[in-house]
Parts: sequence; structure tokens; C-alpha cells
Amino acid sequence: MTWTAPTPSPVDGPLTGDDRPILESYLTWQRTTLLNICASLTGEQLASRPITSSNLSLLGLVRHLAKVERIWFRQRAAGQPVEPMYDPSRGKDTDFDDASAAEASADFERLQAEWRQADKAVKDMGFGDTFDVAGETFSLRMVYVHMIGEYSRHNGHADLLRESLDGITGR
Repeated sequence: MTWTAPTPSPVDGPLTGDDRPILESYLTWQRTTLLNICASLTGEQLASRPITSSNLSLLGLVRHLAKVERIWFRQRAAGQPVEPMYDPSRGKDTDFDDASAAEASADFERLQAEWRQADKAVKDMGFGDTFDVAGETFSLRMVYVHMIGEYSRHNGHADLLRESLDGITGR
């Protein structure tokens, strides 16, 4: 049987109140939006590159966002000594270039596991807690803002890729 990306459960969150629950729930909504855009597609469809001028695929975006989650939350914010997700010697686009239909299920599982590990890594940090990256100081609050922007940008790419694959829009 051919694996297809499952449809995620809808998520919701507070519209008023403190920053943290609002930003955490909005990031969760963005994360779930990516899964929803990919829902019901096969590994082959997810790995395909329907826009010939680009190396982007939906599966590449899943792999890329898993990598970015690890970098920003676990390695940078929490300072965890975790290895890079993909072999750095293969280049910065390995997440896109090495996407394989046969690994789609594992890549989706890895993304969702990374979400859980990222959330756990920063759960005891305050939004005002800071860390340095290449000589610049970042707060955990800024990481959430950055990640929401990262997902928003790539969810726009994902919308175009999905429409190119099967005409589906508005997921």
C-alpha cells in the first residue's frame, strides 16, 4: 500500500492574553498548516518538483522545517549539543536535494518529533531569555517570531507547489 500524508487535526489557540500562549499556538497553527497542505498526497507527489525552475518540493519543505526547528530551538536557544539533521558536507540544500519519496513517512515523523523536542527544549526558558548567534543577541520571543515567519513563507511556497501538483488550493 502506498503511504499518503495524513490530515492533521485542526488546532486553535488564544486570541488575547500573554505573548507566550499566543505565539506558541500560532506557531502550532503554522506547523499544522504545512501538514494540511501536504495531506492526502503520496510520497511520490510530495517528493516531486512541479516547478521546474526550483529545487523545492513539499517533502523538501518538510525536511527543511525540521532542520530549522532543530537549529533555532534546540541548538541555538536551548544550547543542546545535538548533531545537524543532515550531513553538512552535502551542502546547505541537502534537505531539499535529498528528499526521497521512499522516506516521506519517516521525514514526516522526524518533523513532528522535532516539534515535540523543540517545545520540550525551551519549555522552561522565559521569552526574555537570550542567547548569542554569530555575535548577535536573540531572545526566545524572537525565535518564535522568526519561526512563525519561516513557516509563513514556506507555507506560501507549499500552497503553490500543491496547486501545481493537483490544483488543490486553500488548505
